[in-house]
Amino acid sequence: MGGCRLARVRDEGVDEDAAEVIGMTEVLLAVGTRKGLFIGRRRGGTWEFDESPYFNAQAVYSVALDTRGDTPRLLAGGDSAHWGPSVFHSDDLGRTWTEPAAPAVRFPKDTGASLERVWQLHPAAAEPDVVYAGTEPAALYRSEDRGESFELVRPLWEHPTRSKWVPGGGGEGLHTVLTDARDPRSVTVAVSTAGVFRTSDGGASWVPSNSGVSAVFLPDPDPEFGQCVHKVARDAADPDRLYLQNHWGIYRSDDAGAHWTDIGEGLPSTFGFAVAAHPHRGDTAYVFPINADADRVPADHRCRVFRTSDAGKSWEPLSAGLPREDHYGTVLRDALSTDDAERAGVYFGNRNGEVFASADDGDTWRQLASHLPDVLCVRAAVVA
Repeated sequence: MGGCRLARVRDEGVDEDAAEVIGMTEVLLAVGTRKGLFIGRRRGGTWEFDESPYFNAQAVYSVALDTRGDTPRLLAGGDSAHWGPSVFHSDDLGRTWTEPAAPAVRFPKDTGASLERVWQLHPAAAEPDVVYAGTEPAALYRSEDRGESFELVRPLWEHPTRSKWVPGGGGEGLHTVLTDARDPRSVTVAVSTAGVFRTSDGGASWVPSNSGVSAVFLPDPDPEFGQCVHKVARDAADPDRLYLQNHWGIYRSDDAGAHWTDIGEGLPSTFGFAVAAHPHRGDTAYVFPINADADRVPADHRCRVFRTSDAGKSWEPLSAGLPREDHYGTVLRDALSTDDAERAGVYFGNRNGEVFASADDGDTWRQLASHLPDVLCVRAAVVA
């Protein structure tokens, strides 16, 4: 494996009830890295990784595990330095992959733009065959055939504020897509560095949705748009409750993003990239604090995930089983996620090429991999 270590690890240290549930489920874990996609599978409490990476030497910025149909479908946004970006899909849990004959995502000629990469792939919550893609340059695409072909959502591309959008440090990417299981017309997206935008009419019109979110790097720290939002996640119990990790600041919205409130008190730093919500438990979310925008290493050089169980009123560090020595592995915006198991699995990867997993809501952790290329994204789901 070229120096990579992909562990065969058995989940230990979890309580008896959790162990029984783990033994009855199969979880697939997809890890997108700077040089390929690694896939792990947990059966009966034991993790094993496939022998070699898929999309060798391609940067995999986005992965989706679509379990809505009878047959799970995996989607991957690969970026070849030679062939360019593409979207691949697999209907056999990642063992074989198909690339459409025509590019799945491409900019129409009249836009004058070309695709740099696919930052996000998101199966819609209320429409079984619909998948959204977020790209760089920042645009939203919609697929109605489970991700085999996509159409540009023009009203967002042609939004009157677009000319004032400025690329973030990682580029001008639409990196977050959230759909609402109650209403397929409701979609929320986040762009670096334009902020949050929402539609309530299926994409025909879009409004900035950043009230209360600070932009400390701008002359006006409270603009209508232009915030460097890093990631947004939706609460499991209250669909109108959202959690936002900003370029400085952790926020919560209780009205689907119309207004935001700072909930960062109690964290060692409010800078970071990632935020994820528990799949079933309301008021519960996870972040990975980074020291600062000018010092992008774990807060206090400690490898810790922080969890709130009361919608941001308080935070607790989760570190049992994580490295105890000084640590420098930065977790990127899509490299922290949860699965949909009854007792939630929580996962993160970092730029050190390490992958960690918890089978008990984050209480305890195991290292699954080390010495991988930079981890760009992590996704997991129960597949059997």
